[in-house]
Amino acid sequence: MKGYFDHNATTPLHHAARDAWLRASEKHWHNPSSLYRDAGMASQQLESARERLGTLIGADAERIVFTSGATESNNALFASLPADAVVLISAIEHPSVREAARGRNVVELPVNAAGLVEAEDLKRLITSKRPSLVSVMAANNESGALQPWSKLAAICREHGVWFHTDAAQWLGKLEASNLGVCDFITGSAHKFGGSKGCGFLVLPKEDSRLGFIRGGPQEQGRRAGTENYPAIEAMVAALEAITPTLNEIEDKQSKLRDGFITEMRARFESLRVISESAPRLWNTVLMVMPEHDNLKWLTRLSRRGFSISTGSACSTGKEGSSVVVTALGASVEELKRVVRISSGWETPAADWQALAAAFVEVFEELNRGGKPQ
Repeated sequence: MKGYFDHNATTPLHHAARDAWLRASEKHWHNPSSLYRDAGMASQQLESARERLGTLIGADAERIVFTSGATESNNALFASLPADAVVLISAIEHPSVREAARGRNVVELPVNAAGLVEAEDLKRLITSKRPSLVSVMAANNESGALQPWSKLAAICREHGVWFHTDAAQWLGKLEASNLGVCDFITGSAHKFGGSKGCGFLVLPKEDSRLGFIRGGPQEQGRRAGTENYPAIEAMVAALEAITPTLNEIEDKQSKLRDGFITEMRARFESLRVISESAPRLWNTVLMVMPEHDNLKWLTRLSRRGFSISTGSACSTGKEGSSVVVTALGASVEELKRVVRISSGWETPAADWQALAAAFVEVFEELNRGGKPQ
């Protein structure tokens, strides 16, 4: 998909997901909760998909509840907490966590200059605030910064505190087989080549909370409503297809990303890359441009066939919306110059190079007063 650099917002449907969805829709379209033979086969296929997803993320299948995506999963998790519950969330969480946590006693976990939560800060706040839940995203959707979620989960276990990670951006980009050490995990299929409207929530084995969507007995009584088996099958098929190639993709794309940054810095000396000193997703660059409003960059690059963003797609339209840059102490003026680049698994070097050249063209155009030649 030439010129598409907004994979952190959504990804094109993976061919493995498309094929799996078609097969499931043709052969197993029946209601998995019905009692006749064909429905029973659909139920078996659904449980097979649950088992396979569990293997991919290192979680027992009975912990997995299928949902419409990470936003629903995050909302369900926080809605299950008592109104007076103390929850720690990082300063750079996705809106679906920040907004879902409203109404609880929310304490913000600070991040360091690289945009990472530090273990000592977590220990200090657990000791002083005694939270019921800690929520830290695995990979940041804006900067791509990778949180030390495994270490943070271990600290929470030592103190008897539930730990949740929103893994929407981690899945399909990095090895996920150890995610199961987290008590709660949320994910969305469309972030890694699956279809929109499908995702999951992983719960602790010992979780006994009531269902978060009431009605029928589906999903172990936790989420009523007929399961969307074709979309679930497509989600798992996409993750299965991508996972074996992740090391090779990371090596190739991270080099292309770094080459892009080098080329941009040669043209824009005062360019600022957010969380550059932190371990980051191989596909993501969050930049503060030296001049001009980010919407001007976006619209002019779009005219040239390049799709980028100004930050989280779930915050688009909110002036100065970058949570990450705000948490790192940026000025209001800087927030207006933030742009995010996020490539895909197969983005070629030529597209990275063409994007850098397009930035230069747009800069020259903007300096002329915004008039294209």
